[in-house]
Amino acid sequence: MNLISDPALRQLLLAEPKRLLGGAALAALTTLAGMALLGLSGWFITATAIAGASAATALMFDVFAPSAGIRLLALGRTGSRYAERLVTHDATFGALARLRVQLFRGWSLPDASSRLLRSPARLLFRLTADIDALESLYLRLLVPAATAVCAALLAGVTLGVMQWQLGVAVGLWLLLCGSAITALLMSSALRPGLARARAVEALRARAIDLVAGQTELAMAGRLGAQCHALQSADRALARADLALMRCDTRAGAAFGIAGSITLAAVLLAAAALTDLRAMPVPLAALAILLALAAMEPFAGLRRGALEAGRLWLAIKRLGPKLAQDSAPQPAVRGDDADPDTGSGTCTCTNAGTGTGTDIGVVPAADAAGGPVKPAATVIALDRASAAQGGAAPRIHHIDLHIAPGERVALVGPSGAGKSTLLALIAGEIAPLAGSVASPSACLFTQRTELFQDTVRDNLRLASPAADDAGLWLALQMAGLDAQVRAFSQGLDTMLGEGGLGLSGGQARRLALARLLLHRSRIWLLDEATEALDAATARDVLQRLDAQARAGGQTLVIATHLRREAALADRLVGMRNGRIAFDARRGTPQFETALAALRQD
Repeated sequence: MNLISDPALRQLLLAEPKRLLGGAALAALTTLAGMALLGLSGWFITATAIAGASAATALMFDVFAPSAGIRLLALGRTGSRYAERLVTHDATFGALARLRVQLFRGWSLPDASSRLLRSPARLLFRLTADIDALESLYLRLLVPAATAVCAALLAGVTLGVMQWQLGVAVGLWLLLCGSAITALLMSSALRPGLARARAVEALRARAIDLVAGQTELAMAGRLGAQCHALQSADRALARADLALMRCDTRAGAAFGIAGSITLAAVLLAAAALTDLRAMPVPLAALAILLALAAMEPFAGLRRGALEAGRLWLAIKRLGPKLAQDSAPQPAVRGDDADPDTGSGTCTCTNAGTGTGTDIGVVPAADAAGGPVKPAATVIALDRASAAQGGAAPRIHHIDLHIAPGERVALVGPSGAGKSTLLALIAGEIAPLAGSVASPSACLFTQRTELFQDTVRDNLRLASPAADDAGLWLALQMAGLDAQVRAFSQGLDTMLGEGGLGLSGGQARRLALARLLLHRSRIWLLDEATEALDAATARDVLQRLDAQARAGGQTLVIATHLRREAALADRLVGMRNGRIAFDARRGTPQFETALAALRQD
């Protein structure tokens, strides 16, 4: 696997290069300090015992320098261990956070919303479990590998100073044996690691399906089958865990045997060299203790090797997505958009221009029969076709131009393509053909997305820098300030999941306040008052109308209701994904189309 060419690994390793290298250096320093501490302590104890055999050598023996060295190594090891954990984990989590942000930004590009709707659980798994798996590469493979190599070099160099043949032999043995055991463990653990990763995903998905759809499953007589599928996934996970534990046990035994062989060989060599008076007894003790600790860093690679399958699968899944999402998008919105939370508030995007094949156009006509094309436009669709959810095109050959500050209502039966057209203008989908140009736009729909958070933080999704005065002003303009002031904690009142604690009308007014907070030139309203009672709906529309006139916003409204279409200067009728008519206020066609809409 090429670590540099893979997008996921390249971004992970290059996100914080200095801190990642510093963390690896601190980890190696910690291990080396531990080995040096063990060896120096053994040498000091042995040398002290020998020096104490006679009064003359006892008086001449310097106990202070070795004692100071032991204290220094002990304190340094503790400090470097703390710094290593702090630096390596902080750098890793920072790099993973950047990958999550980039992956999530990719889902805000055109056509991403349809992918989210088709497989939300799978994409959430990519965002969480798959990215979490990448931490194994650095924390459990690269850092332990660098530490183990440094430990082998330290043991080889130290023993080489005493006797060069012994140092070369031990150093090569540690490197070859440790690498071979790790490679064999990765090879044997790859298949069960892949099986375990897939089993965890299947278990989560089936458990969620069982909990969320238990009523439908019971009514369809499939509850038992779903429970059986859940048990099958659990058994697959148990089998994979058992296989990985067996691999781990064999690897642990192999490292133990290798460590014992190393210790025995160095012990025999040190005894022979001591017997030949080629090595002092204290240095022999140091060599034996170094050999005792030299294989331990290689054993630290076991956990990373066991997770090789999960890591490989995550790289395989994330690499193409990160490469695709980081590539330049030719059609519409970019990362400078000021995003919001979607339905019921404002989904805000910045438009560019998309181009497609040159296909035929069915132009809209005004009362005189000519195409409606204002001299100055803020929204321009030329020969645009689009689809949602990967289906066949829902809108065809749309030619629509809207002037700044203009109010346009899209009317027509369900399925005519009104919502698809709004999604195209908002940048949630890309055109299949033709071009779309639109600046920042906010989409306000009949579904209110509120979060389990305070009123203040729900509002600040639209304007993170807004102060309390601005938030109260937005609430006042939305007609909700009195109700929020009546709450015991005001703006700090916690809402439940989905805005629990607010009535439907209050939730809609909070969404309206969030819309008003966002500095967008275009407001897109998709049946914004469909679920409200008539009195609340009229009040919300009046406030929207007043604020839009005061701020000069352009309104595009998709509606079945007369009360919403009455705000418009133009009515654009849609049939079968095409524009059937385009009528301006004051013309007979406008009045006829308005009268045909459903009343409150």
